[in-house]
Amino acid sequence: METTEIVNIAANALYDKKAEDILALDVRNLTVITDVMLIASGRNPLQIKALAEEVDDKLAQAGVPLIRKDGHQDARWIVLDYGVMLVHLFHTQEREFYRLDKLWEHDGNRMPLSFEREEA
Repeated sequence: METTEIVNIAANALYDKKAEDILALDVRNLTVITDVMLIASGRNPLQIKALAEEVDDKLAQAGVPLIRKDGHQDARWIVLDYGVMLVHLFHTQEREFYRLDKLWEHDGNRMPLSFEREEA
């Protein structure tokens, strides 16, 4: 499965569960740890856990295995590692503090997501 397909499956799962500020960044030219960072926010720990579970369920159905998960206990910042993509799910306060999107966004590396085309 292509990386773009994996990103869109995860992003659509987040969109369907009402995640906020969903952003995908192509970071292949910036780091060796992953190709894409998918970043989104949730309003509370319960929603953030639900977002993580939904992404994992949808990607598992598509045959994309989860390599590692971290932060699920506190659910203020959950990271899901799929090799080609890291999914960062933040509580809004943590996202504002860590500003990963500002750290990794460079030279137009923002990826278009399928639900954005539907809204336009």
